[in-house]
Amino acid sequence: MTAAMRAIRSTAGGALEWAEMPRPQPGGTEVLIRVEAAGVNPADWKSIEPSADGAAPVVIPGWDIAGTVVELGPGVTRFEVGDRVFGMPRFPERAGAYAQFATSRSREIARIPDGVDTVTAGAVPLAGLTAWQAVVDTLGVASGDRVLVHAAAGGVGHLAVQIAKARGAEVWGTASERNHGRLRELGVDHCIDYRTERFEDAADAMDAVVDLVGDGETSRRSLACLRRGGQLVSISPVLPEPDLVADAGVTARFMLVEPDASGLEGLAAMLADGSLEVVIAATQEMSSMSTLHSMARRGGSIGKYVATL
Repeated sequence: MTAAMRAIRSTAGGALEWAEMPRPQPGGTEVLIRVEAAGVNPADWKSIEPSADGAAPVVIPGWDIAGTVVELGPGVTRFEVGDRVFGMPRFPERAGAYAQFATSRSREIARIPDGVDTVTAGAVPLAGLTAWQAVVDTLGVASGDRVLVHAAAGGVGHLAVQIAKARGAEVWGTASERNHGRLRELGVDHCIDYRTERFEDAADAMDAVVDLVGDGETSRRSLACLRRGGQLVSISPVLPEPDLVADAGVTARFMLVEPDASGLEGLAAMLADGSLEVVIAATQEMSSMSTLHSMARRGGSIGKYVATL
């Protein structure tokens, strides 16, 4: 008889419900994780929105996972039962993070450092890897670089500014004025209130821009902030027109986050040495995920929302 578990399931009408579901079994090179915390990301609710015909997928949403390995599939060599781990399995395929148990390929997760609590670890994977892969892998930010991060107070942004700062960059960040004090505590050198000032007037000769707004217009306007030879990376495929990019003498790229054990280990090292602080906007029990989704979608608070089990 297949073991059961409790999980959050989306409905055909786009709602969320707490339901009994079959417990997944780890296949080759996979581990079974008892989930203790699951971060909430915009990708979670976007992935279960109804289509044009009004139907929504009936699935277990979510990608961010932190918990304990309880079973090893065949061929796993990196982990043992009892290891505390975190990760973003399978993205953009389904991971089923909103559940008591989830499986992951063993090379898509990493160990949680000693002294780091599970809620913090559960907030990191998707946002942290997006920030890491943008700042470190794509832009190659180095000491002395001038870096502008849009939506600096968001789940990804507040991590991106810290990663850039830890690599020796001078950091600008756009955010509403109420979040400027906290962003300065996280290392932002120059805060820009996007509601009252044009960021093009406050940031120039940038070596790199990280566009976490993704509306297309922000990337286009950001070309004026870059020095010739500078780089822009966006979480949206809607980039400035090629002729505008060429005229500015810069590069502009779209980046989609992907599972990455090496990046997770880099983030884990920063968590362990205290150079990365994860701000938790709110937590709720997973059974109250609808409430947590509503809070996250309203936004306005710095940091990440996390469901606990």
